[in-house]
Amino acid sequence: MHEKYMRMAIEEAKKGEGFTSPNPLVGAVIVKDDRVIGIGYHKKYGENHAEINAFLNAKENGEDVEGASIYVTLEPCSHYGKTPPCADAIIKNKLKKVIIGCVDSNPKVAGNGIKKLKDAGIEVIVNVLEEECRKLNEVFFYYIANKRPFVVMKYAMTMDGKIATVSGKSKWITSEKTREHSHRFRNKYSAIMVGINTVIEDNPMLNCRLPNTRNPIRIILDSSLKISLDSNICKTAKDIKTFIATVSGDEKKIKELEGLGVEIIKTESDNGRVSLKELMKILGEEKNIDSVYVEGGASLHASLLKEKLVNKALVYIAPKIFGGFEAKSPIGGEGIDEPDNAIRLVGNSITKIEDDLFLEYYLKY
Repeated sequence: MHEKYMRMAIEEAKKGEGFTSPNPLVGAVIVKDDRVIGIGYHKKYGENHAEINAFLNAKENGEDVEGASIYVTLEPCSHYGKTPPCADAIIKNKLKKVIIGCVDSNPKVAGNGIKKLKDAGIEVIVNVLEEECRKLNEVFFYYIANKRPFVVMKYAMTMDGKIATVSGKSKWITSEKTREHSHRFRNKYSAIMVGINTVIEDNPMLNCRLPNTRNPIRIILDSSLKISLDSNICKTAKDIKTFIATVSGDEKKIKELEGLGVEIIKTESDNGRVSLKELMKILGEEKNIDSVYVEGGASLHASLLKEKLVNKALVYIAPKIFGGFEAKSPIGGEGIDEPDNAIRLVGNSITKIEDDLFLEYYLKY
């Protein structure tokens, strides 16, 4: 019974993907006499939380919530932030039971919401579908604990592990439906990151073209500021927030870029390249970016893996063979000597999209 309504709350929460950062995704379902009378989710950062929207929905439905139970994917907040505490609203509306998916590890909440509800005489049940509810907010929980972005590395390859042909062509490895599937992650995660070579070769927009979505913040790694002022990235920097990370001291180019709306992030030099560790620290602590979706090439992927900065890998595999000794593979760098030194992938999930495969793994260093 509890799992049925919690699953409903989880699906409701997912509707907020891309719009709640740095807040978590939360869904709520109000049930009375085994009947759903109100449902809601956190739609956008700074706006009503899920519980409040569920109460409003119940009111619109002409329902009386007194004595009802509420299923919520995350512990109700107990502090004043952009909005009043949800725990107070639950008490005020005289609910009899609160069923919670998982406890909020945010120090401002961290069990205080549960305590407040129990002190008011409300029955509280915790950790219903906890694993699913925690996965729903894996970015939020990681960011709260580490103050560094949750980094997701994505690539598409052929069955023989190639991301391009020997001539460098990669359009298209996967099907149109698969590409649309991967595109939605640009909406889900706060920022998208690529290296300067991707910008020079493809002149991408790095936006999200799916309906009812938002554009991610764009982060370009450009150690020596090679980017063209006429690139699509620069021409749209006033419309889509754009950071260029560099070690260059070319003040003239920096001023030109800033004039176009680009924000420059300078890091210490790591053998002439941007320090990825320092960059992630800046993005998390100063820019409040909780997640980064990497659509880089072999070199950027290798650099991030070397620094142990990648949390999750999203891999698309097409039933094709390119072959070719010179054809690029997804991960560059120096590689390893011994199989025992391989980076381990855990928590596998495999989905079929038409003829392609979608693999989802977490990295264990």
